[in-house]
Amino acid sequence: MASKDKRLMQTAVRGSEQQGEREHRRDAIFDVFRRWGYLQTTLDPLAQYLPAEPFPAVVPEGDEEAAALARRFYCGTIGVEFMHIANAEKREWVQAQMEREQPATDQRHVLTQLIKADLFEQVIQSRYLGTKRFSLEGLTVLIPYLDRTFAVATAHGAKKAVFAMSHRGRLNVMTNTVGRSATEIFAKFEDVDPRSTMGGGDVKYHQGATGEYCSPAGEKMALHLVSNPSHLEAVDPVALGRARAKQARIDDGEKDGEKLHDQGRVGKTQVLPLLIHGEAAFAGQGILAETLNMSLLHGYNVGGTIHVVVNNLLGFTAVPEESNSSRFATDIAKRMPIPIFHVNAEDPDAVMRVATMAAEYRYKFASDVVVDLIGYRRHGHSEVDDPTVTSPRRYAIIKNMPELYKTYAKAIGVDPAEEIAAMQQAFLEEQKRATKAESIPKLVALPDYWTPYRGGALGAEDAQLKTGLDAEAVRTLTRELTTYPDGFHIHPKVKKLYEQRVEMAEDKRPFDYGLAELLAFGSLVKAGTPVRLTGQDSQRGTFNQRHAVMVDVETESKYIPLEHMSPGQARFEVYNTLLSEAAVLGFEYGYSRDYPEALVLWEAQFGDFANGAQIIIDQFIAAGEAKWHLLSGVVMLLPHGYEGQGPEHSSARLERFLQLAANDNMVVAQPSTAAQHFHLLRRQAMRKWRKPLIVLTPKSMLRHPDAASTLADFGADHFLNVIPDTSVESPRRILICSGKIGHNLRVEREKRKDIGVGIIFIDQLYPWPEVEMQAGLDQHPQAEVVWVQEEPANMGALSYVMPHLRRMARDRVVVSVKRSASASPATGSAKAHELEERALIDMAFGAK
Repeated sequence: MASKDKRLMQTAVRGSEQQGEREHRRDAIFDVFRRWGYLQTTLDPLAQYLPAEPFPAVVPEGDEEAAALARRFYCGTIGVEFMHIANAEKREWVQAQMEREQPATDQRHVLTQLIKADLFEQVIQSRYLGTKRFSLEGLTVLIPYLDRTFAVATAHGAKKAVFAMSHRGRLNVMTNTVGRSATEIFAKFEDVDPRSTMGGGDVKYHQGATGEYCSPAGEKMALHLVSNPSHLEAVDPVALGRARAKQARIDDGEKDGEKLHDQGRVGKTQVLPLLIHGEAAFAGQGILAETLNMSLLHGYNVGGTIHVVVNNLLGFTAVPEESNSSRFATDIAKRMPIPIFHVNAEDPDAVMRVATMAAEYRYKFASDVVVDLIGYRRHGHSEVDDPTVTSPRRYAIIKNMPELYKTYAKAIGVDPAEEIAAMQQAFLEEQKRATKAESIPKLVALPDYWTPYRGGALGAEDAQLKTGLDAEAVRTLTRELTTYPDGFHIHPKVKKLYEQRVEMAEDKRPFDYGLAELLAFGSLVKAGTPVRLTGQDSQRGTFNQRHAVMVDVETESKYIPLEHMSPGQARFEVYNTLLSEAAVLGFEYGYSRDYPEALVLWEAQFGDFANGAQIIIDQFIAAGEAKWHLLSGVVMLLPHGYEGQGPEHSSARLERFLQLAANDNMVVAQPSTAAQHFHLLRRQAMRKWRKPLIVLTPKSMLRHPDAASTLADFGADHFLNVIPDTSVESPRRILICSGKIGHNLRVEREKRKDIGVGIIFIDQLYPWPEVEMQAGLDQHPQAEVVWVQEEPANMGALSYVMPHLRRMARDRVVVSVKRSASASPATGSAKAHELEERALIDMAFGAK
């Protein structure tokens, strides 16, 4: 090779090496900003929380240009945390979106929405001064943010959105996003027709609303804003349950007479879930963490949720350093492989960019995404609160902050004076119309699928509702429930159980609760009623009693007979859930709200554990109808019974549900036999209205002969609210009870051969079975009436039952037998339990 050519090649090699080295240094510089650039963003509009100190000298001399470019992409008014995501494709997608020029925004449209948002609040402030509300001022950019999100979603095929939010800005969103008229909202402030809501209803900023969004391209999307109590984040799983149900309804549609069961592919595209949070609640309330954990779990996946944090940097009166231990309120979400966008809410163009990226990410990766809109709160926690008492410096700054629409109009060179005047006049006219309203407007229109489930009085049609099945139907169902594919390696114990179940159907052994329940499920799905059951051990059953799912002992593959009952059957789902009560029960409640045709059940591992979901029970299940006129048929299965297993494994806290029961808002039952459980579940699904059903299910009695049933019992017409005692004549005592204690009393009666004691079971406690109970008492008019319960005197059904019994017994003596009042539901000593149980039974039979 000639020396000249050699020199040229060496030069080229050195140039290539230098170029490669420069690219490597550039990549290293960009990597630093991709990982940590969000710490140097300008996010706080009030400049009280400044960016972190500049990065150490990591930029080699001569590479300032690369650093400047990286800083422009990652250290402006948008910060993004995404390098914790393990999936390279997702990281590279976010990186590509951030490292390009900001796309064009329809700024005039954004300005109009900002004007609407601020003027709406100003009219309320001027006309209803001193009335409690929670305005959006300081974060009015939420309105164009939602508009942009829904525009992207409709472009991807979304037809519906289910979204939830707390009280701040809720009324604004109802008007300027959901599309309810301002007159309807202002009428809420007029508080007309108070008699229509006496004892019920809810404050205006808790109620839900339905409406419609129309995209710039003319595509329409139904909007469902979920009703929400003041327990802010409690609505999160409810909204996602509703979204999942709407998705399932789409995927359960029929094509050529066959169910699609599309595994959510179409439904998750067409139904968008979106949750709007306050920053203090996002950081502070544990149910949010539970809900985030649901995102990729098979039983709860909704194709990705967009989480929007409306961040005032102030929670009530608490500043961020009092509300959360991390730099950002959203840091709880970093446990998930999802991106977190932070954006200065005073930069509407940046907010529109983030809205687009977040929605596109959701649709591309079917993943959750978090958007942190950082702004401020112009007024106090509510508009009757003086925030200068607790945050004087902050509110000295806020006092001089112009409305966002003013600064944005100036920035884009638009004079909006004429538009402002016209819009203000329009709001004022709507306010005047509201003063003439004669009734409280209804902001929610229920979907058509609720039409068949709103009529009739509670229990009115039960006598005509036939829940029984003949013997041949039971045998056929049992064969289908115990069949599995050839070559499936079934566990020997499960195989033996299935063989026993076949014997039950052949009337060779009594039926237990496990088969009775599966027969109810199987009969329903074959008839077209979907069934969904969830709980921490629901596939097998906490007490090894269900085995709805078979596990191959060699491959661990699963087979679910209830999914293969017949062609064209309804959907059956059973899931072992995350270790949560509140979020899971909230999800199932939400699911039941948008799939009323389905039997939706949640099972506590032990009934006591339901107390971890008490907010969902109090605010939604018990009070949802009274507050928001919204029905639910959700079923709670709560194992209950005193067997010496200690305080947390005995009581489902029956007393709490009876205390919450009023106005026919729910059904509380404790079926005493396997067949009764079967009839109760079928009745719940077959009734033409929907109310929550609370079922105290057994533990030790699951397989006990005294609670077992015969084949003929499944052919009975319907569930019996009261099980009378026809085995004794002229008893001296009638023992009235519910659940396991009644079977223990029966066993004891046989031992004693005491024909002077009758035993009546109350299987439905609420609504109180007046007619059946009166008949049971009148059958033995001379007998002393005794209520017997396992629970302590301050628990169980005692305080609920005794007034009813005393009223119905008229001049007869009514006494009670129970454990002594206690701060704890049950003893932790098995021997102490036996002594207590012995004493209870002796007292029940009149021993001195």
